[in-house]
Order: sequence, then structure tokens, then C-alpha cells
Amino acid sequence: MAVRVVAKKVGGGTQDADFVRVRACPDPQDDTVTLATIERVVERCRDAQDELSEPDWFVKTLVLEQPMSMDAALGFATRYAERKGIPVVYAPPSGAGDLGPSR
Repeated sequence: MAVRVVAKKVGGGTQDADFVRVRACPDPQDDTVTLATIERVVERCRDAQDELSEPDWFVKTLVLEQPMSMDAALGFATRYAERKGIPVVYAPPSGAGDLGPSR
């Protein structure tokens, strides 16, 4: 399965119900180090019988604020997505700067 890597900051405006999100921010104690957070995000309805129920977003953190280059983080996320059959990986746009912590 081919995985698309999309440079887009995801804030709830996505059409995908299952994706991997990569975030990055500088280490607060050493701005030469990038900390990466990689999450799997899945949209599911609470009640499969109720078509009107609002979907919930379930987030599984795979990597939390670990020192990692953006290339290494995207490589990890892409390999994970391929193995799990997830069609898209969202990465921060180039020059996006600090995307903030995932908490």
C-alpha cells in the first residue's frame, strides 16, 4: 500500500478517518535538538447503530517528544502506516516552526 505524506497542520479539518500525525518542536533546553511526537488518530462513532451520533477521535501516541530529526520521524511514521494499512501521514508544513506539544 502506498502511503501519502501530506505537509499540513491537522486541527480537525481532515477527511481521513485514520491517519498518522507527526509533530515537532525544539527542545526547550537545547534549541539545536528537535523533539518529535508521532500519533495514530482514528475517528470512530460511539454507537455504530446511531447514524446521528458525533464521532470521537481516538489518539494513540506512538512516540512522545523524543529527540529525532524530521526525516527520521517521517520515516518511522511512514513505515508504521504501511505496516498497519493507514493511507496518509500528516507532517508539519516546511518552516511551520514550533507546533507545540501534543498535550
